[in-house]
Amino acid sequence: MTRIRLISGETVLTGTLDGTAVASDFAALLPLDLTLRDFHGIEQIADLPRALDTSAAPESYKPEAGDITLYAPWGNLAIFFRPFQESQGLVRLGRFDTPPDGLTDGPVRLERVD
Repeated sequence: MTRIRLISGETVLTGTLDGTAVASDFAALLPLDLTLRDFHGIEQIADLPRALDTSAAPESYKPEAGDITLYAPWGNLAIFFRPFQESQGLVRLGRFDTPPDGLTDGPVRLERVD
């Protein structure tokens, strides 16, 4: 499992990526500079630079607040700050240690924690 840090202005969140193939594929992209945008008041989303390999991933996932996920049909990162219903194509990548309440639209940096 890989420890990560998200930096957004004064907000710093730490978390852990799962030990799955798709989470490892995501970790290979780090560090990443992304732009978050609100999606329906439930999650913050950002476009990734390339598709991740989801061939071994479950077909759906029910996210909780703090989950770091991939929405495979669009190929975007989705960070949930509220729980949501089980969704086809949603793949868990990991989880933040604390709820991501301070996230807002704008630039973020995702990096490994050594």
